[in-house]
Amino acid sequence: MMTLYDLAGQNDSLRFSPYCWRVKMALAHKGLSVEYRPWRFTEKDRIAFSNQKKVPVLVDGDHVIHDSWAILNYLDTAYSDEPKLFTDDAARESAYNLKLWVENTVHLPLLKILILDIFDCLHDNDKAWFRASREQRLGMSLESFSDTSEKAVQDFRALLEPVRKTLEWQAYLSGDQPGGADYLLFGTFQWANCTSSTQLLSEDDPVQVWFQRMLSLFNYLAERAPRAHLDGSQVL
Repeated sequence: MMTLYDLAGQNDSLRFSPYCWRVKMALAHKGLSVEYRPWRFTEKDRIAFSNQKKVPVLVDGDHVIHDSWAILNYLDTAYSDEPKLFTDDAARESAYNLKLWVENTVHLPLLKILILDIFDCLHDNDKAWFRASREQRLGMSLESFSDTSEKAVQDFRALLEPVRKTLEWQAYLSGDQPGGADYLLFGTFQWANCTSSTQLLSEDDPVQVWFQRMLSLFNYLAERAPRAHLDGSQVL
């Protein structure tokens, strides 16, 4: 069985990393069995064998792979007889461009909305490290960086117009069936879903409809995931 080191929060069941969720959905897509091991920011020694300091880290026999994009490509190569994440090189290239757009355009505005909720989700052992590292990176306090205003939410919605247009005429970013491109974006929305009760999207938004569709995949794998908020809502 494979092992995936997966970021955990205040308890072992709360898993919210957007990058780890990409991999979890891809593993389910492939129908592969995996053991999920909770990991926290201050436990870098536990993944020192991967020669870097971040999750996800996938261990498959003698193979150790880190970085969500590298893992998705590894799965398609090593398990080529299972359903493909990328149907061909063109689909892989398109998905990589989507990955860059998500990470360079979508994540920072979303982080401004989520950051204090994320902080509240963390294990106590991680909070001081998270605050110090993020405030150094951002050049300001978490509280100063945070923006949960209506304008911030509306600006975030506007960023999604490229994928919204695609999802108006096809069920998934990958086409008629879900694939690697969908998991690359889904991880970002599951990050929000697991950490915050903020309503990011209207119920009739094509992106929200897609998200609900994604939650139901693989016997409701993502929908069954514990969330930090307790209002029962899964509306982004």
